Amino acid sequence: MSGFEVHFWPDDKKISVRAGTTLLDAGRKAKVHIRTRCGAKAACLMCKVKVNDASSKGLAPMNVNERLKLGSQAEEGYRLACQARVVGPVQVTIPEDPLKAAIRAQLARQAEDDDLF
Repeated sequence: MSGFEVHFWPDDKKISVRAGTTLLDAGRKAKVHIRTRCGAKAACLMCKVKVNDASSKGLAPMNVNERLKLGSQAEEGYRLACQARVVGPVQVTIPEDPLKAAIRAQLARQAEDDDLF
């Protein structure tokens, strides 16, 4: 299939998709888990992904709804996977699930405490 390559990090998975495909749909095709709850309506904000400046040209400009939802995070390179549409090659980083990050941090603290004894 001809199209544009979407590269998902940290999973290091790549997939070629047609122009206009959302990052959420590209992630599903690549079997990359992107959290969502609202059915791709830009309501839950769970599908936030990070795109670096060089890769941002591979996505269509933000629509008004996405920009309003993201606020200042838009300037930090965040996009909503359900709204961001591929128009060129792009590299996307999927942030760690907040609950998993909290558990990982707690386990790290416990390991440090165990090392003290």
